[in-house]
Order: sequence, then structure tokens, then C-alpha cells
Amino acid sequence: MEQLLVPLQWFSQNILQKPAFFVGLLVLIGYLLLKKPLHDVFAGFVKATVGYMILNVAASGLVVTFRPILAALNYKFNIGAAVIDPYFGLAAVNNKIADEFPKFAGLAASALLIGFFVNIALVALRKITKVRTLFITGHIMVQQATTVSLMVVLLLAGFVNDNTGLATLLIGLVCGLYWAVSSNMTVEATQRLTGGGGFAIGHQQQFAIWFVDKIAPKLGKKEENLDNLKLPAFLNIFHDTVVASATLMLFFFGAILFVLGPDIMSNPEVITSGTLYAGPEKQAFFMYVMEVAFTFSVYLFILMQGVRMFVAELTNAFQGISSKLLPGSFPAVDVAASYGFGSSSAVLFGFVSGLVGQLITIILLIVFKSPVLIITGFVPVFFDNAAIAVYADKRGGWKAAVILSFLSGVLQVALGAVAVSLLGLASYGGYHGNIDFVIPWLPFAFSFKHLGIAGYVLVCLFLLAIPQLQFAKAKDKEAYYRGEAQ
Repeated sequence: MEQLLVPLQWFSQNILQKPAFFVGLLVLIGYLLLKKPLHDVFAGFVKATVGYMILNVAASGLVVTFRPILAALNYKFNIGAAVIDPYFGLAAVNNKIADEFPKFAGLAASALLIGFFVNIALVALRKITKVRTLFITGHIMVQQATTVSLMVVLLLAGFVNDNTGLATLLIGLVCGLYWAVSSNMTVEATQRLTGGGGFAIGHQQQFAIWFVDKIAPKLGKKEENLDNLKLPAFLNIFHDTVVASATLMLFFFGAILFVLGPDIMSNPEVITSGTLYAGPEKQAFFMYVMEVAFTFSVYLFILMQGVRMFVAELTNAFQGISSKLLPGSFPAVDVAASYGFGSSSAVLFGFVSGLVGQLITIILLIVFKSPVLIITGFVPVFFDNAAIAVYADKRGGWKAAVILSFLSGVLQVALGAVAVSLLGLASYGGYHGNIDFVIPWLPFAFSFKHLGIAGYVLVCLFLLAIPQLQFAKAKDKEAYYRGEAQ
């Protein structure tokens, strides 16, 4: 048994949890199955891996640019609260488990492997399960498996009863079901958005994407999308992604940075990451503000370039995997892959609308003296709401994009506060925060708490039923397997 676990652990640590190499490996296998020349196989592996690395660099840069502003806000206004961000949440959950459930520390890695193989099994049995997608974003799987670990060991403590093997199995099973089913829910919406791009979304907002795809047409007209939005002549410059992102970030971040002031932004004890203001003797403060705002635009542009590189290779190569190993399957990739297919302005509109929704809700928490105060985190406010706007704009135009991104921001904060309270994470300073981890995972957690193992079983049955309902509703059953929107 130990001889089997060693290679599995190596694969988990070096490939599955390193999504760039995982994507590269999938491309390599896919091209080999398509019998491409070896030099093309190697070139595809390199382009896919490097493209995903570029995406990771850009995503990390966006986070690093934003986090110092959060730290400065906490320092200036003496706000002690939970940050809704998967990286803050990962640290908070790990610390809570280590403090209160030390026996269960480190379960997430093993549970992740179980969940991944559950996903493979569901796709392999797609004629029965109706699941078509393989979730391949390993770093997201780590974050989610860790959060679900706390839900299981805390809320099902009476059933688990210090049995680490049972806990690992329960965590892995429900994670695998969620990864397979939720990504499967995004197939039609993503195929519609990308014009048959051949991939689905495997990130943190799959339930939200499904909902947006259904509700957006009722909120607006797709013809009135952001690309067709008639602007005064001087505002047409905002149809350029670089100009729009740099200008909007200069407006929003600029206002915040001027409120915070140069003294705080030059304090190395507060600004421990990102760009520290060098002081008036070296740089004017307004130039520092402009640099920070424009840096956001730089990373957004880099992100788009990385997406184009790896999606092109993965889409082509996965034809080999879907035809030879997992027939009819789709790779479920990082949500940023969708950004290159929607309106160039949707990402920024989603970010701004979601941020406004979050800030208004945070103010309401303060006004009504909520026992849990939430601080916005960059990953949910950007990646969730940008994705929602991209999909909403495609189906319901700019009105749907603004309304649904704003609503997402409100729910992230309001229900994030409930989740922090339920899981006892206020003193640990963070919660996962992404939209799928308030809906549906918050109701799932309440089911665990109030119904025990019966609630867990109901959640698993609920997830298994979703693709069955999708298939039953499809008018053309073969088109369902091809992922065609109906």
C-alpha cells in the first residue's frame, strides 16, 4: 500500500497541485494520442505550460497589488475583521484545524486525490452520471479541499469521531462530486460564450455562472452589450482594455490611496508586500498612485496573453484525450480563460460593480453592528464578479452585467459573515469568500450541522441529481454530450 501511495503523493505535490504542469501534461498526452510529431508535442507542452505560468504571474501580481491597500485600510481605520479571500481563508482554516483539531491537520492533500479520482470515475461513467468535465485547476482544489475539511471535521464531528480515514473519505467524496458536477454546469454557458471553445470552468464560481447564464436574458438585451454600448465620442477610448482598466483603477485606487495618505503607504511595517511608497524626496505621491493603478492594467494585459497561449493548445490537445481516454470530456480550467472571449470592458465593469456591492454591504454590517465584520478580498471581488459580468454581458448586455455583479458583491459579504460565524473563523481573520463558497457551500454546511450525516448524504444526492436534470431537460441528447447550448 505504501509503495502505491508514494507515486500518488509525488503526482499530487508535483503535478496535480501545480496547474501549469498539469495543463502541460494534458497537452502532451493529448498531442501524443493525436499522433502529432514529437517536436509539435514538445512545442505544445511548452506553450501550454508557459501560458499558464504567465496567467499565474498575472493573477499573483493582481493580488499583490491589491493586498497592501487592504492592509493599509485595516491599519488606518483599526478594522479587525475576516478577509474574504481564498488565500486568507486557507491560512485561517489551516490555523483553526491545527489549533482545535490537530489530528486532522493535513487531510486536504489526501482528500484532494480521492476527489480527483472521483471526478475521473464520474466522467468515465458519463453515460450513467451525465458528467462531462474534468476539473484540472489544482491550486483551487487545494483551497476548496481545505475549507471543506473544516466543514466536515467541525460540523460532522459526532459522526467522524476522530476517525481520520473516514474524514478523508467524506471530504474527498463531496469535493470530487462538487468539482465534477459544478464544472459540468458551466459547459453550455462557456461553449456559448466562446463559440465552441471546448472547455468548461473549474474555479470558484461555477454555480454562479450557471445561474447568470439563465437569469441574464431576463435582465437585459444581449444586443445592448458593453461592446455596443454607445458612448460619447471622447469616451470611446474606454473600449480599449488597457485604457479602461488603467483609468478605472486610477479613479478607484487613487481615491483610496489619497485617503490613506503617503505616511501609511511608506510605512514598511504596514506595507509588507507590493509597492512601498519611497517618500517625497524620491517620488511625488500622485506619481506613486498612478504607478500602482497602472500596474493593475499591466497585470490584466499579461493575464489575457497567458490565457490565449494555453487555451489554444489545451483546446486542440484535449481532442486526443476526449476521443481516446475520456470520450466526450471537457477540461474545466481557470475562470480567467473566459475573459478573452467576452467584451473587453466586461472584466472591469464586473470588478467595479462587485466592489461597490461589497463596500455598501460592509457599511451596512457596521451600521447594524454585526458581530462579524468582513473586509473585501481581491480574489472574490475580481475573479468572481469579472466572470459574472463576462457571462452576463454575453446573454443580457450591460444591464445584466452590472446588476448581477453588484448582487454577487452583496452576497459575498453578507453570507460571508454568516459563514465566518458558523465556522468560528472570526478570530482567525479569514474565510474562503468566493461566491460558490457562500452559495451553495453555506447551505451545504448548515445541512451538515443540523442534519448530521443525513445532511451530508442529501448534499451528495443533490449534486448527483444535477447532471441528471440537465440531461433530462436537453432536447437533443447527443448535443448534450457534445456540449452544445440548446
